[in-house]
Amino acid sequence: METNYLDFLQEVKGQILQSRYRAARLVNRELLLLYFAVGKRLSEKIDAEKWGAKVVEQLSADLQKQLPGLRGFSNRNLKNMRQFADVYSNIPIGQLTTAQLEKADSQKDQIVPLPTAQFEGMDLDTFLSVGFTHHILLLNRCGDWTERWFYMQKAVANQWTVDMLDWQIKARAYQNRDQTLPNNFAATLPETIRGTALHAFKDEYLLDFINVEADDERVIEKGIVQNIKEFILKAGKGFAFIGNQHRLLVDKDEFFVDLLFYNRQLKCLVAVELKKGNFKPIYAGQLNFYLNVLNDQEKLPDENPAIGIVLCKEKNDKTVEYAFQNIHNPMGLATYQLSSDLPEHLRNVLPDPEALKKLLD
Repeated sequence: METNYLDFLQEVKGQILQSRYRAARLVNRELLLLYFAVGKRLSEKIDAEKWGAKVVEQLSADLQKQLPGLRGFSNRNLKNMRQFADVYSNIPIGQLTTAQLEKADSQKDQIVPLPTAQFEGMDLDTFLSVGFTHHILLLNRCGDWTERWFYMQKAVANQWTVDMLDWQIKARAYQNRDQTLPNNFAATLPETIRGTALHAFKDEYLLDFINVEADDERVIEKGIVQNIKEFILKAGKGFAFIGNQHRLLVDKDEFFVDLLFYNRQLKCLVAVELKKGNFKPIYAGQLNFYLNVLNDQEKLPDENPAIGIVLCKEKNDKTVEYAFQNIHNPMGLATYQLSSDLPEHLRNVLPDPEALKKLLD
């Protein structure tokens, strides 16, 4: 009886969550259609009537009077709607209906293509699954359609928030899409997880939550620990934080790993050593020692070998290659940037628009 009930409970729970997810997607699509339609008509009227720039501000104020408590139609957002409609004027999304979207949504694996050379590769389902705030961020931060489409697909697949999308753009994920960190994974990891490991770690980490001028390892470590949730979100999927200055005891000698994580997808411990300045070969030897101890003392029988990552300010790929040769533990080398390292134009974060998922209180 109890087992049957618990199974039934999980079944109902799954149906509720699936329904909520589909409802949220349909709400997002309906909002995009609405914003596109409003932006299109606004643009047409401004061009036809030769209205001045203040008409948008006036329209926002009058809508608020007509519909007290209306959200999402501020002066700024109306301008965003016009921009959205102007850029995607050649996409026939304004002709779609909610019924058509619901039908497409019920066919989970269906891709609805939009055959237009200007927007090569686009499919309707992905485009309409991206939030309006995400769309505006992409329009203002990405130079062309190919780059925007890359981020759209990633945002939908990984359920990126606006903040995460903003960070990925600042970290130049599109420009670095084919890059992987220098590593020895091919010679040290089981083939079953090798590809997963290559995608689990980045070549460069943007620590934009640490705004310090001094390049000090302990200051950086403290900044990561204080912002560990944000660091894990940016690190990738499956990471869990175990601790910093993780103590290793070898006979009577103590050693400390700067940051220790566990990755659920890789099923292994991940040791991260923070180093200021340029990479030095001695760092590989130190990390290799830590991995030996972790594998001997802390790795569980069903886990994969621990992976080590040296996180430093700069690197020479050839030096890293020689340093990793003949090391039998898997390790890689990534660099980091602090907030103070960024050019001025990359420090400006686009303000989040008002909440766009509720039109009325």
